[in-house]
Amino acid sequence: MKMLAKKAMCNSHGQDSSYFLGWQEYEKNPYDETRNPSGIIQMGLAENQLSFDLLESWLKNNPDAASFKRDGDSIFRELALFQDYHGLPAFKNALVDFMSEIRGNKVTFNPNNLVLTAGATSANETLMFCLAEPGDAFLLPTPYYPGFDRDLKWRTGVEIVPIHCTSSNGFEITESALEEAYKQAHKLDLRVKGVLVTNPSNPLGTTLTLKELNLLVDFIQAKRIHLISDEIYSGTVFDSPGFISIMEVLKNRNLMNTEVWERIHIVYSLSKDLGLPGFRVGAIYSNDDMVVSAATKMSSFGLVSSQTQYLLSAMLSDKEFTQNYISENQKRLKQRHDMMVSGLLEAGISCLKSNASLFCWVDMRHLLSSNTFEAEMELWKDIVYNVGLNISPGSSCHCTEPGWFRVCFANMSEETLNLAIQRIKSFAEATIKTINDNKSQQQSSKNSKRKSFTKWVFRLSFGRETSER
Repeated sequence: MKMLAKKAMCNSHGQDSSYFLGWQEYEKNPYDETRNPSGIIQMGLAENQLSFDLLESWLKNNPDAASFKRDGDSIFRELALFQDYHGLPAFKNALVDFMSEIRGNKVTFNPNNLVLTAGATSANETLMFCLAEPGDAFLLPTPYYPGFDRDLKWRTGVEIVPIHCTSSNGFEITESALEEAYKQAHKLDLRVKGVLVTNPSNPLGTTLTLKELNLLVDFIQAKRIHLISDEIYSGTVFDSPGFISIMEVLKNRNLMNTEVWERIHIVYSLSKDLGLPGFRVGAIYSNDDMVVSAATKMSSFGLVSSQTQYLLSAMLSDKEFTQNYISENQKRLKQRHDMMVSGLLEAGISCLKSNASLFCWVDMRHLLSSNTFEAEMELWKDIVYNVGLNISPGSSCHCTEPGWFRVCFANMSEETLNLAIQRIKSFAEATIKTINDNKSQQQSSKNSKRKSFTKWVFRLSFGRETSER
């Protein structure tokens, strides 16, 4: 008899999603330039490894911070002892300043409204616990990050209702899509507690437009619900249009200290912008004192170590470093993004026009054997097992259209990305040739049947004419 709890056994974690299964296949056969050159290249991991040299250079030039020293004296004991789960004031001050800097200092953040969490995963789940009951629902625009099925639902019991967006308008959020999702939730007897968006989008790699942001504010204002803006990729915007934070929209619309002001919450992390997912540094920013208080109490289950906070407070307080890092990192992301897009284009594969993040939303609909999600899974398996690339199928992101894939470009060397592009190019050329050959055979078969039918009709007509005479 199994002695595990139902929660531990339920399948809402999403671990059986193709998104996670691709990772498992990669781990069985990881690519290595010398030890395993035919292995699977990991293109399903949204990790930023392009600017580690900048971080390492700072550490080298600031040995006291890395050695847990203050003015040359060790503070290891101080940092190793019990910490208040409110977080180190110096780090919270440095983090809100960094968040403002990323947003062009168009908005400011109050450190008293910040709750530290062990990454954005913990931040999003904590907000679910604070804002919703089991069986309540949050609306999410599709396609969305596959991990949200785990982060938002698994332990909280909160449901996700998709806001269906399509390629016809570049997957932008529309008023009709929002209203339809809201109605669908009510048909399912679900109480809608809010909307959650990622801005910039994961997996699209696009920033929300001002029109979309205003639409979201109007929608939650009318429905009297919450809005969570996951802005974990805000510092990765490398091209126009620029990033607009939801806080900037509220400020420009003079909505401070209103009811809607308290129902909008931001999730942030240093996992993507600084490329530090292993440090597990996330945050909730809310203008609602009750949310901040509740989330702070819950944060005791996922604290950020005081050693990590001390090191990063020193790093983020170095304004010369942060300014250079943000600028240089964005340049490198653009260069890598352009390399991916142009390489795929040479292979006859296009991408959704994007301006941010660590991946491209790739259109492979023309490589499908049929316009179905079954065909998408066949194509995905072919790419993973035969081409040796782990990419994320659109169905794992709840995309409504088969044939789209999220492909990451910032977690590998330039040489490895070049190899991946060559693999895709060879595969695409072979697949297109096979598809065209099959079409030719089908057309030839149709022509042959048409000729046979014409001959049969001719013989039949000729026979009739003879008998009539």
